[in-house]
Amino acid sequence: MKTSLFAVAAVLLSSPALADDAGTDNPDTIIVTAKRNADDPAIVGDARERLARTPGAVSVVAAETYEGRLALGMPDLLRDVPGVLSNKRYGEEARLSIRGSGIDQSYHQRGVLIAQDGVPFADADGFSDFQKVDALGARYVEVYKGGNALRFGGAQLGGAVNLVTPNGKTAQSPNLVRLEGGSFDTYRGQVALARQVGQWDFYGSFSAAKSDGYRVNSGLEQYRGTLNIGYSFGGDNEVRLIAYAADIKQDVPGTLSLANALTTPRAAGAGVVANKWARDQDIQRVTLQTRLHLTDSLLFEGGVYTTWTDLHHPIPIVIDQKIDTQGAFGRFSWDGELAGHKADMFFGAYYRQGGNKQGLFVNMGGVNGFQFGKASLDASGLDVFAEGRFWATDSFALVAGGSYGHASRDYKDLLSSANDRSKSFNWFSPRLGLLWQNSEGLQVYANVTRSVEPPHYGALVQGGVPGFVPVSAQKAWTAELGTRGKAGAVTWDFTFYRAWLKGELLSFNGTTGFPAFFFNAGKTVHQGIEASLDWRIIDDANAGLLRLRQTYAWSDFTFDNDPVYGNGRLPVAPQHQYRASLRYEHPSGGYIEPALDWRMKSVWVDYANTLKAPGYALLNLELGWKLSNGLTLFADLRNLTDKRYAAEFAALTDARIDATDVFYPGEGRSAFVGATFRF
Repeated sequence: MKTSLFAVAAVLLSSPALADDAGTDNPDTIIVTAKRNADDPAIVGDARERLARTPGAVSVVAAETYEGRLALGMPDLLRDVPGVLSNKRYGEEARLSIRGSGIDQSYHQRGVLIAQDGVPFADADGFSDFQKVDALGARYVEVYKGGNALRFGGAQLGGAVNLVTPNGKTAQSPNLVRLEGGSFDTYRGQVALARQVGQWDFYGSFSAAKSDGYRVNSGLEQYRGTLNIGYSFGGDNEVRLIAYAADIKQDVPGTLSLANALTTPRAAGAGVVANKWARDQDIQRVTLQTRLHLTDSLLFEGGVYTTWTDLHHPIPIVIDQKIDTQGAFGRFSWDGELAGHKADMFFGAYYRQGGNKQGLFVNMGGVNGFQFGKASLDASGLDVFAEGRFWATDSFALVAGGSYGHASRDYKDLLSSANDRSKSFNWFSPRLGLLWQNSEGLQVYANVTRSVEPPHYGALVQGGVPGFVPVSAQKAWTAELGTRGKAGAVTWDFTFYRAWLKGELLSFNGTTGFPAFFFNAGKTVHQGIEASLDWRIIDDANAGLLRLRQTYAWSDFTFDNDPVYGNGRLPVAPQHQYRASLRYEHPSGGYIEPALDWRMKSVWVDYANTLKAPGYALLNLELGWKLSNGLTLFADLRNLTDKRYAAEFAALTDARIDATDVFYPGEGRSAFVGATFRF
């Protein structure tokens, strides 16, 4: 604890880091305050004001802040959001964990709702895939940590990440051409158009990317298209159709031992090349949404959606899946007075259902061999939610809310009906909070929220175990206390949280000896600090901008008197993570930004705390030139010292007895250049 407090003090004293960029080309990146920033584009400023109503940790990332670098996935989009653990494994596959959510999920994602325009990328059982996310397809990104994701009905420990699609009214420019390329034979291009014609508007984007990847068998080839058509009537009332499609071919390089990850990081894992490991999928999504002002004080937002995914996934076996998901959501937002005091609230519901037709085959050089598994995995979910604020004074609000949730799982083994199972989960998650703010946008907040995460099919249906593995829902109470705001040249965001979990879903074999990949732990505790500060050392029209940005996360995740591991530390999450960047922008449009990514200490790999992955420090550099004709040239230089490090790894039970080939090497020195032309 002393170490973590010292590190936080060092961050606070060394400078203030993180959030506002100067000018309309670089609006505030992360910090949400109650007072609008004049530099924000209107659509981003509106999002910040809306999220500032939340008595908890939230962030907004504008597209302007990452358009000057190669942004392929969540690690690139969310790198400056404090408290978000997002590390690249390969391609767009990454870890995404907020406050320890899904901390030992060694493939894909759970514990955080990933959505676009409020529509989840996840299947109906809550399991999610990063490749479906289009990193170039967002006007801005909203991050709701923990229970602050209630407006989506979410009750997951990590909260929600929502990407908002540009439309004909909010796109940065009517026309866009973007080209980029660099190391590992990486190339990507994008063209986009945005128009308004009378009451109609539309936005269309198409992108294509290809890369050989840093490691053997890690190449990708992908094509993505987005179409957003809207019809406006009566002010900002509108109906909107959003369609998205992607054809994605992604090779899978597998994992290595720690020694090999540090000495031969470009190698593929054992058996990977011969069996042509890959994750190839075709994706289609269609959403029909509406926004209606029913009265001056009552707004309705809702929609229906459907998604399809066709997946071919050769690894040690071949997984073929045809996944369909449908859903509907509606949310009312009200602003007015109650007993002579200002008040506001939102309430709504979100329903989803879907199926997964899954086949399992012997891998015969990347093609389907003997079929040994065939199943139908159906799921549904319902969330009913509400939250309200009552302003007892002009500056102090009481906040209360909650959600009711229901989830079902219906599994049919089409080769052996004796394994058929069904199960349902029900829960209620209350939420209480306090919010204080002044006229300058300074806010102080506190809240307590209950989260519940029912197990997905990956936890319920495990190889060699008939029917369902007896796992239950993960439950937690989380308390947080924080402040955010801006004073002169300094902008800050600071949150302390503590979560008490029961039945955390881990790759964990307790005292029962049950052979499960996922199991419920007893009691665990997640606590930490999420801090960011931004200091505009110079901000002058003639001298330019010099800005020091810093983020720090302290993550203290432990067992709580476990019969095997006592109060030992949970693996995977670094206890300390620090990032700093110093950006200079010349009035003529040139800019340069060196940055440091520092994992301060080695990180435990196993629950028994016998093996550590070494910490590391990476040096990066961004530079470019923004010309007056709408052309921006940029260079993105990464890992300048060519550091060998283990970027990611799966959790082990005990490294003294388990196989330890679980590491994904970090990428070596690389350079990418690009040009964006807006006109």
